[in-house]
Order: sequence, then C-alpha cells, then structure tokens
Amino acid sequence: MKKEYVVVRIDASPDGAPYVVVSLQATKDFKESQGFPQSPYGSPGVMGFTNMDDMMKSLNKMLGGGGLGMPGNMTSMKLDMREYKELSLSVGDKVYLEISKAETTGV
Repeated sequence: MKKEYVVVRIDASPDGAPYVVVSLQATKDFKESQGFPQSPYGSPGVMGFTNMDDMMKSLNKMLGGGGLGMPGNMTSMKLDMREYKELSLSVGDKVYLEISKAETTGV
C-alpha cells in the first residue's frame, strides 16, 4: 500500500535526543483543511462563518483540529538526524509512504 502525504510540521525531539518528529497529513485531508473560511481579521485560530448552516457543516472538522490551526488526522514519524539530513525534508514537501507486510514462511 502506498499513500501520499504532505509534511505539515517538523519538531525537535522533546528530550533533546538526536532525532526529529515529522508530522504528515494525507494530501486529500490537507487540501480539504485549506478550504475553511478565514476570519476577516486574518487570525488562523478564528474561523468565520456566513451562516449557521456553514458552521454546523464544519463543526466536526473544527473539533477534530482541522480549523483550529492544528491539522486533524496527522501521522507522525521519528527520524534520526542522519535520515532527516539525507531526506532534506521541509514543511510543504510531498512524501510517499509505502507499507508492506513481511512475508513469512514456515510455522
């Protein structure tokens, strides 16, 4: 299985160890979260609505974190500094994760 993601955050390790935590969001979810109406004051933490119907439709995504400045449905990976430097990742990069099940033989 192969999925496409966008890098949304890169954080240093909380304990000072030589690794970073890379937070990813599925490309589809990332595009949907960009469609939220903004406040006329430009504040990313405040959402503007033109009517109650819009608010109710977006309430679920708001509570999930998508409208409060934090993306919902994030996947996080811990990379050591060597891996991070080799990949030269930055916020906004598209990445692909491929997951496959190991084949085992025998009992």
